[in-house]
Amino acid sequence: MESSSSASDTRTGTDSKPFRPEEVRIILESLQQPAVFLNMVSDWPALRWTIEHLSQVLHGKELTFRMGKRKTHNAPQFETHCDYIEATLQEFLVWLHGETNSSPGPFGPFPRSQYWAYADYKYIAVMFEDNAELFQDVIWSDFGFPGRDGRDSTLWIGSEAANTPCHLDSYGCNLVVQVQGRKRWHLFPPEDTSFLYPTRIPYEESSVFSSVNIVNPDLERFPRFGRVRPYVVTLNPGEVLFVPRHWWHYVESLDPVTISINSWIELGEDDEARVGEALTRTIVCALKSTDHSTDTASWLNATEDAVTSYESNLRYVNLALQACLDKAKTSSPGSREGRGQWMHDSPALPKKRKGDPGGGGPRDLAEPRDANVYFGPNLVPVRQEETAAAAVDRVSENHPVDSSLEANQQGLHCHPNPASGDGTLMSTDELINCLVHPDVIHLMTEILLDRHRSH
Repeated sequence: MESSSSASDTRTGTDSKPFRPEEVRIILESLQQPAVFLNMVSDWPALRWTIEHLSQVLHGKELTFRMGKRKTHNAPQFETHCDYIEATLQEFLVWLHGETNSSPGPFGPFPRSQYWAYADYKYIAVMFEDNAELFQDVIWSDFGFPGRDGRDSTLWIGSEAANTPCHLDSYGCNLVVQVQGRKRWHLFPPEDTSFLYPTRIPYEESSVFSSVNIVNPDLERFPRFGRVRPYVVTLNPGEVLFVPRHWWHYVESLDPVTISINSWIELGEDDEARVGEALTRTIVCALKSTDHSTDTASWLNATEDAVTSYESNLRYVNLALQACLDKAKTSSPGSREGRGQWMHDSPALPKKRKGDPGGGGPRDLAEPRDANVYFGPNLVPVRQEETAAAAVDRVSENHPVDSSLEANQQGLHCHPNPASGDGTLMSTDELINCLVHPDVIHLMTEILLDRHRSH
């Protein structure tokens, strides 16, 4: 099915927008906190990508939906704790609008009153491979990234209460446009990392998860979480959120249907981050492969194809390390390249896949100005809450609490447990989370690079 109209037919011109593309690039490079752009995408054809429109365009194509429980407990509902089904958007609509609580087909076992559904991380280039003209409906050139469109973007379709566990992305920064419905974002700065109890179980490349259920935290188990001051914003249709590098985020859908489009944008620091991610994969796979107390599905996220061998992981460490060293050789002494710079041509950065460790040269932009001078009616900073208690108070009626002992114990991987019958004080997961803690991996990466630079 063809797009309702091409981007060239509906564009009103960048002169009507509050910021020129080159201005946005400078703003993004200057921003040190999340911010929301307004009145920048009103002419994007992608804003017409409602659930009904997408259902017609995809015409019976099946998507993978992650099915999660509405009833929450003190442990995060990681993706390894969810069910997965294959279904069409037509079947999703029947499930959403059915007069009864049940639905035939793949959604049948999941009553709406108990479950939410999320078709997340869907690469538009794959979803719309038979409708390539739709790629032009997403126009990231308005944000200073010429040539970037739907091919470099990811689509998210969820029902009310669908959510993404709190995590940080190891690579790049993030631009998110809200298309339909509202989403609430809870964000935490990189300096709050120790308060969020990072874990790499479940494992997926480029995602560091928090052990804390941030909408219903167990402050007795995670007392430092009480010291965070979250940044919270509700993103409405037509608004674009900028998430800076390494900012933690938990995202929840507030309306019956929510649709978002995002693009992860590569930065110069990602070369070193790829070395760290290669080290992390090597350690996690090596230790978990010898831990016979759990099955692979309990610790490896569905976004990962398989457990990779030690030989493959070591080869990836060497490739990432060599790419980082090669980049350093081509950078002139004292240049601004690498740190906080956009990569040349800003190629799309897969969130759930390794990507090429080579990347490309960063583009040297004009010296950034203070982003505060741009704040106003068309660029709004995300405000910080007073205390972590404010985030707890935001638990909606869509998140009823299951306080049973069994529920609270489920999925807590990374903290000491009482001694078991065989005298074990430390689990494999706890050992892993010590060895691959972000601070430890950063130090290992620096040591490796220093050793090889000196040769």
